[in-house]
Amino acid sequence: MAFKPLHDRVLVRRVESDEKTKGGLIIPDSAKEKPAEGEVIACGDGARKDSGELIEMSVKPGDRILFGKWSGTEVTIDGEELLIMKESDILGVMTDAKAAKAA
Repeated sequence: MAFKPLHDRVLVRRVESDEKTKGGLIIPDSAKEKPAEGEVIACGDGARKDSGELIEMSVKPGDRILFGKWSGTEVTIDGEELLIMKESDILGVMTDAKAAKAA
């Protein structure tokens, strides 16, 4: 993929939600909400302060993130539907619970 977001923008691929509930009920496509969870595909270099100093990004490609329901702009790149959003639209980075306990 030949796309690099500018400044403090992030390119995100939505992560599909489960097809079933915990109780085993199958959720039809018409009842599913778009997931607010995704994987960072690419990041810009970061925002700049008024002084011109670069503010580095807090996320990196491969991070699994949570974002607001109405965050980002939907785009199609290489036939794949992705989101472009500002880093400030990201609510948090998900960490693997097992890896966090080991650290």
